[in-house]
Amino acid sequence: MSVKTDTEVIIGGKVFTLSGYESEEYLQKVASYINNKMAEYGKVDSFRRQPLDTQSVLLQLNIADDYFKAKKQIDLLEEDIAGKEKELYNLKHELIASQIKLENTEKNLKSLQNELNENAKKIIRLETQLKK
Repeated sequence: MSVKTDTEVIIGGKVFTLSGYESEEYLQKVASYINNKMAEYGKVDSFRRQPLDTQSVLLQLNIADDYFKAKKQIDLLEEDIAGKEKELYNLKHELIASQIKLENTEKNLKSLQNELNENAKKIIRLETQLKK
């Protein structure tokens, strides 16, 4: 089990102690994300005119929106990966089947070449016997 990490972060100008099993860098990154969202929306006049509780809800909605968009993108990428893995499996199967077919064709070709050589020898023998 990981070691629990406690770290102080600043969010919205206030110091908070975050605890978790993630690294301190990760917890700072989360706090930075929140601060960036607050700064981004803090620049919008219509947002600043809202009561603090409404601002808080709007930030939460925006963060949830980011989460669901990222999750949707991950789901699409996972579907794409699954499709590519299936395609790769099918291509490998096709490659193996083609290799087997090639080996059989090469064996058949070698057999036919041997038969051709034997027939050529027979022709030479028969021609030699006819000349005598």
